[in-house]
Amino acid sequence: MSAPLDFPLTQQIPDTASLLTDPVRLLEQLVSIPSVNPMGSDVDGGIYHEHRLTDWLLDFFQQLDVPCEVQEVLPGRCNVLARLDIPGATRTVVLDAHQDTVPVEGMTIDPFDPVIRNGRLYGRGACDVKGGMAAMLAAFAQLAMDRPAGASNVVMSCTCDEEYTAKGAIALSDRWKQLDTSDPIFPTLPDVCVVAEPTDLHVVPAHLGVVRWKLQTLGRACHSSRPHEGLNAIYLMAELIRWIQQYADELPELVGEHPLCGKPTLSVGRINGGVSVNIVPAECEVEIDRRLIPGEDPHQAMEHLSSYLQARSSVPFRMLTPWVIAPALSDEESVAWSDRLLFEIEQTGESREKQGAWYCTNAASFATAGVPSLVFGPGSIAQAHTADEWIDLEQLQRAKEIYARFCMESPV
Repeated sequence: MSAPLDFPLTQQIPDTASLLTDPVRLLEQLVSIPSVNPMGSDVDGGIYHEHRLTDWLLDFFQQLDVPCEVQEVLPGRCNVLARLDIPGATRTVVLDAHQDTVPVEGMTIDPFDPVIRNGRLYGRGACDVKGGMAAMLAAFAQLAMDRPAGASNVVMSCTCDEEYTAKGAIALSDRWKQLDTSDPIFPTLPDVCVVAEPTDLHVVPAHLGVVRWKLQTLGRACHSSRPHEGLNAIYLMAELIRWIQQYADELPELVGEHPLCGKPTLSVGRINGGVSVNIVPAECEVEIDRRLIPGEDPHQAMEHLSSYLQARSSVPFRMLTPWVIAPALSDEESVAWSDRLLFEIEQTGESREKQGAWYCTNAASFATAGVPSLVFGPGSIAQAHTADEWIDLEQLQRAKEIYARFCMESPV
């Protein structure tokens, strides 16, 4: 059963239309609804998962009287999709924001009690990315109520599981790759997608990708009092780590750089080996985080390191199947859309620029389906995931205006 829209401060703003189009009031509601991603932990109920927010979103779109649906991605975890059709529109714009937040451990404020102070709203998700969602929802609602001539068709996409494995974005991208003209939400491929992330209202048409995997060395166990009878996998790994570090230092020269995103990187973040101090270890493994510049293939990045190590060391090793693969976002297909978004930003009195990002977003998955995708939203990435997460409310209001302007067929 859908949760009702229980807006705070209703007496001060009694008009329902005003409530549905006010990003600050919407953000208060969104922050107060827990939607914590368990990040792979085996937990359910309480503050975890997106189902409460999913119900709220369905009720929101039903009040606007627009077609909406849930797309189940994982058991009990869904994308919410709503479509606004404008007579005569020739384009379809997707506005995407993820429903989930990172965990709340260590926060110094009440994560689900939104507080406004000094022009900021505090709470988990206020910046990443319920602020962007609130601005998108407010713009979508305004367009749904006004139905302005010259507007594009607009689909509001509220995806799940962005913070862990991005299964929601992948599922939506797969839907676009298998286009069905009878699909009520996506009868045609969207023309462009804008993904909400805290960019300080800068336009981000490109960002790094990431691939994470384990590299193992295999030795031979024996009693630690007779180490010469075994083969110490930790010693083998120690030699390889020296070469991995050198590879990381040389990586920008070997692979190149991107004009917006900068250099590719590689980092060894964890090491594990052995079962007991009195046993020569038969196995050691490290976990590798490799950041990809646009144009790099994740699997080729792994093979590139493998070839580098094999050419410099006789130590045998094996690489395990990566558990995270997030492609980089290229700006090659979105130049015109980036310029258009910058134009609309300038029309609101803001001065912004194109920037690359070091983090990953849903936009990369959407781009693999052939949909030009951009990242843009209110708030600073420096505030994302922090102990006292907050967003600037002036930026929130400005973002609503920019999203709405971008959804027009031509500059306004």
